[in-house]
Amino acid sequence: MKGNSTIMPGRIRAFTDTCQPSPNQNFLLSALIAVGCIPLVKKLELVELRLGDILYEPGRQLQHAYFPTTSIVSLHYVTESGSSAETAGVGKDGVVGISIFLGDNITNGSAMVQTNGYAYRLERHALKAEFYRSVIVQRLLLLYTQSLLTQIGQTAACNRHHSIEQQVCRWLLTMLDQLSSPELTITQELLGSMLGVRREGITQAAGDLQRAGIISYRRGHISILDPAGLKSHSCECYAVVKAERDRLLSCRL
Repeated sequence: MKGNSTIMPGRIRAFTDTCQPSPNQNFLLSALIAVGCIPLVKKLELVELRLGDILYEPGRQLQHAYFPTTSIVSLHYVTESGSSAETAGVGKDGVVGISIFLGDNITNGSAMVQTNGYAYRLERHALKAEFYRSVIVQRLLLLYTQSLLTQIGQTAACNRHHSIEQQVCRWLLTMLDQLSSPELTITQELLGSMLGVRREGITQAAGDLQRAGIISYRRGHISILDPAGLKSHSCECYAVVKAERDRLLSCRL
């Protein structure tokens, strides 16, 4: 997997516009605000994430957790040869960096920004302190982790047993849930890298979906024209992951 750069503190630009986004745009932060977890919210820093930025790499210690609002981050497993495949995507419903509160701050995967936008980041020591201090924070983050593990497991099964077209539909539907627009900026090469398949397979699948009137594809851009048609061409994996996420994240805190 090739990203534009590895995120360093100086590479992240703090947001200073007067129309500042709100932590409420992230589901987890919104839930914590609703139940009064203000100490954690006060420690958040709004940052801009750019396409291709690497938030963390295998074997390196994580310094921050990221709560996306308008950005989407792709979690990858990278092989020794350098090839990779997406294991999950994290958008406005989640957090990037679960190993901070689950383990030793180190992960064997990587996280790359796949959609430009904003996120709130939280220094790892602050997140750990709140995780152990607050039962509510702990419960919410563990519920989200369970939903993320469902996505990872279902993605592995989908990549093994379903057609490339079904995988593309599942991926597009997942992105549609995270974005406010049916327009996506992604190349066939990058989508192939996400799914761990050859570009030729993506070209064929995208062409078939375009001929069916479900998407419109031009170089580097995909427009979803018929979400219902996309669902009908997808496998069960999207619905399974969405149902489990909705079930878990609707639990009372």
